[in-house]
Amino acid sequence: MLAREILGTVEVMTRMSRVVLAAAVAAAALVVAPPAAAHQPVPLGPAESSPAKGPLLVDGTISFALFADIKRGDRRGFRFRLEEGDRMAVQLLILDRPPSNEIRNARLPRVTITDPQGRKTRMIINERTEFYEPYGGTDYLYLSRVESDAIPGEYRVTVSARSKRVVETVISVGYREVPGEVRYP
Repeated sequence: MLAREILGTVEVMTRMSRVVLAAAVAAAALVVAPPAAAHQPVPLGPAESSPAKGPLLVDGTISFALFADIKRGDRRGFRFRLEEGDRMAVQLLILDRPPSNEIRNARLPRVTITDPQGRKTRMIINERTEFYEPYGGTDYLYLSRVESDAIPGEYRVTVSARSKRVVETVISVGYREVPGEVRYP
């Protein structure tokens, strides 16, 4: 009888140890998991037809992905701010699936970045590098990347469509994977 009680107590303690171990593993996973806000999505719809009407990314070093489904005649815009010592990093991508990935370079969206001093940089489509985004399980193609030392102030970005077909477009801004603030006019 005593042996059964001892075995029962050992079984209960073993189950409790497993529960405690599982709780510890779950807590550790929460601590080391990537932030949920990493590469934050920001939709650009028809109402965001210019930088003044589009969202403001308060800190342009924080990683944002701005999504726009556009076709010829559509324009989208947004703004982002950078401080002294920051890097300006912008990438243009499209979904790697038809019809977007079948469109000739001359018909893909045109992205123009205007710096705080009024100088314009047009993103030149000079690549089609595959990129798999694991969080959403989506395949993209990099079309263009621009990176330089920042001029402090507000940057304005305009996206113009040139294709009759809808192009699922992504403009990525920033490089730090932390939560960020988006303001709308």
